Amino acid sequence: MVLGNILEKLRICSIPRFLQFFQDLILIRKDPNVVVTDMHFGTVPVRLFKPKEVSSKYRRCIIFYHGGGAIFGSLDTYHGLGSFLAHETDSLVLLVGYRKLPDYHHPVLFKDCLNATIYFLKNLEIFGVDPSRVVLCGDSLGGWAVATVTQVLTSMPNLPRIQTQVLIYPILHVINFQLPSYQQNKNVPFLTSDMLLMCICKYLAIDLSWTDAMSTGAVIPLDKWKKYRKWLSSDNIPGRFWRQGTQPEVFGPFNEAAYLETKHVWNAEISPLLADDKIIAQLPKTFLVSCEHDVLRDDALLYKKRLEDQGIPVSWYHAEDGFHACINLFDKQPFSFPCSMKVTNAVAHYIKYMC
Repeated sequence: MVLGNILEKLRICSIPRFLQFFQDLILIRKDPNVVVTDMHFGTVPVRLFKPKEVSSKYRRCIIFYHGGGAIFGSLDTYHGLGSFLAHETDSLVLLVGYRKLPDYHHPVLFKDCLNATIYFLKNLEIFGVDPSRVVLCGDSLGGWAVATVTQVLTSMPNLPRIQTQVLIYPILHVINFQLPSYQQNKNVPFLTSDMLLMCICKYLAIDLSWTDAMSTGAVIPLDKWKKYRKWLSSDNIPGRFWRQGTQPEVFGPFNEAAYLETKHVWNAEISPLLADDKIIAQLPKTFLVSCEHDVLRDDALLYKKRLEDQGIPVSWYHAEDGFHACINLFDKQPFSFPCSMKVTNAVAHYIKYMC
């Protein structure tokens, strides 16, 4: 990241392109038990993983949106996970390759995921998919895409209903950066608080000069906080997650200029945690994954409470030794960690036996 910052300041190469260069060096391992097909849904590249063994009935489908902060992540970097989920759960897996930074900003990523999903839902029979067994799944920013797309689809009753949403350490709001997990894990790889704010600002086309105001809460008007604290406040985080030294949020003096530059973060399309109760109440059953050593841990906890308050069935897996992006290392020996395989297996087990 240091070298990336230097190259960007010298206008040689942007940080996103610098990081994508290393991402493209990843080698793809082929699974002989899975048939892989690349195609496009309109302008959106997708990769389809299908178990080689012939099925006499329509299969479950997992539509997967990959993570990576709109910078990392691709069909190739998630190829191994797509193959694993297809084989382990006997499912068709559709991996969506949305457009990213530095050329594309919000809402392109969201629209790519939504449009690819709508196209696929309209053509399930062609792909041999059981319309009653469609799962939306994603990690990190892909988990955010799952939340936003699923919420939008509640207003489209003509399409097959999503049976389950699976959110793996998702980002679900970009407002309160003083939650306990932000305080405790601000310098933990692979997602530090500074890197998260950089990704958010670049994706939402917010000038990086406003990151300090965002991190201190100086962009939060009092009336907004009074309205939404019931969903955003650290009061909702269970006591077991409050370590010694963790403090309730104390926001900096309100900065109106910073608020005006960032006010779009209050839109539920960007912060799905803030969706109306009537939308939350229509969501499908949910599987949430959180990791202890992750700045985004508390996003999953806040969404868990929101869903449960509206009567949505929620299953939750918490990796005590987990960290952000650990699932990406499950097949990257010798760099895999125990938590990488545990999280991957937890997701596969839930989908296989509960969906």
